[in-house]
Amino acid sequence: MAALPLPKLTFDQYLEIEREAEFRSEFIKGDVVAMSGGTDNHNLITLRTASLLDQQLGDGPCMAYSNDMQVYSEAEDVSAFPDILVTCGPRRYRRDRRDILIDATVIVEVLSPSTKRYDIGEKFFYYRSLPSFREYLLLWQDRVRAQHHVRQSDGAWVMREYAGVESVIELPSIGCRLPLKSAYARIEFETPGE
Repeated sequence: MAALPLPKLTFDQYLEIEREAEFRSEFIKGDVVAMSGGTDNHNLITLRTASLLDQQLGDGPCMAYSNDMQVYSEAEDVSAFPDILVTCGPRRYRRDRRDILIDATVIVEVLSPSTKRYDIGEKFFYYRSLPSFREYLLLWQDRVRAQHHVRQSDGAWVMREYAGVESVIELPSIGCRLPLKSAYARIEFETPGE
């Protein structure tokens, strides 16, 4: 006997379920997708990167968030919990929910083996529907590697890759610099075969 497909949920129905859930999930066009847990490296890279950005942003118009701030794309009917997001100017929330932003300037994802393809592909597509979204930074957790996407004035996206601790990534939309040496400080990578 074939399993019946689960019914699609509205975003408001998802929020009711998420409020009571033991584990976080993301919402993709009516489907609820469980999030994978973070590793030691994932957590440390996220923490260091968010801290570096927060220090540089200071008391300016931009604000950095990590892990617990949800972003919702009205155009795509998708919500996610980016590892780090930066919003500039007045923060735009979904209705009266101060835990759900509907716009972001910069989003950073630390790639997990189970979500890497989604983060690089379809999730980036969803994020691009955010009105003020300008930069997408992907950081690997198993080696010092980054991929930086920047929206150009004509709407095209340009990608640049970085490798090695001497690399420094300029984030022009928020006036920040991210030295990979600092983001990856004290990170221990597994050696092949472990």
